[in-house]
Amino acid sequence: MSEHQPTPDTVLRLINGYWSTGIIGAAAGHRLFTHLNAGAHTAPALAERAGISPRGAQSLLDGLVSIGLVHLEEGTYRNSAEADAYLVEGRPADLSAMARLKLTHMGSLTGLADVVAAGGPVSDPAVEVADNPHWGQVVPAIAAQSVPAAAVAADVLGLDDAGALSILDVGGGSGIYSATWLERNPRARATQLDWEPINAIAARLLAERGLSDRFTCIDGDFHHTDFGRHAYDIAVYSHIAHQEGPEDNIAVFTRLKDALKPGGALIVCDYVVDDDRSGPAFPLLFACEMLLKSKQGGTWRRTDYDAWLTKAGFSDITFHTAPPATLVIAR
Repeated sequence: MSEHQPTPDTVLRLINGYWSTGIIGAAAGHRLFTHLNAGAHTAPALAERAGISPRGAQSLLDGLVSIGLVHLEEGTYRNSAEADAYLVEGRPADLSAMARLKLTHMGSLTGLADVVAAGGPVSDPAVEVADNPHWGQVVPAIAAQSVPAAAVAADVLGLDDAGALSILDVGGGSGIYSATWLERNPRARATQLDWEPINAIAARLLAERGLSDRFTCIDGDFHHTDFGRHAYDIAVYSHIAHQEGPEDNIAVFTRLKDALKPGGALIVCDYVVDDDRSGPAFPLLFACEMLLKSKQGGTWRRTDYDAWLTKAGFSDITFHTAPPATLVIAR
């Protein structure tokens, strides 16, 4: 067979992509990455440590080797650098909870063809409501994905040595931005605006870090709650713009501009695509997630954010990579 002739390998691997979701979710559920990190480097040792069958341990290891999250060298298995950083329990950016969560979401993809035809959800997703019990599982699970972005933002803005900053985190969820920045700047104070059940989760998580004395919450819907005027040095709008339409994003950005002190900075973090929609890969994939779960959201382009923020009154707009997300900083 010619080296240039296509084979079905890649297509079959992608068709069966749900295997990867299942393998990672099951491995995280049995703490395999944590056990590997702790020294269980063979299938029998891993089976004993995790309390699973030897056959199951070997099958998961085979799958993890296949997708590149585990390496096999001279009969021993070890985490890849990515698995070590993002799937070992206790790491700051541990995504194990998200891996487990995604196992429960796989069924929703069966309706994607109908959603594509309709241009949006064919039934009310009923997710974005305050009293949805899934927040208790989702909010802590997705927190880790913002750890790298929060660190990049702190570095870009020099928040560590910025003194007594006042921070507003709109739709802050787990409070991960506040937690990261309050730990790095002992004089900063943060306020989170979110629904009451979500704020309760954030308050608990920040209390566990000993930061309650500098963290307050405002219960409410950010679409309607007053942000104040000239009250904050920093405002954060993270992973919200993708679920909102253009006009709603402009409206929120305008209100956030008014809430900032002169010279204050708005930090928008989201999955941003290139202007020609040729990449990056993860934000392009995420577009279908928004098609499934939102009526008007999407993965917006850099030029969209630039236009919206300019219309909202910002004049200094810069973009900073925090893979797989992008930080947009506007003053």
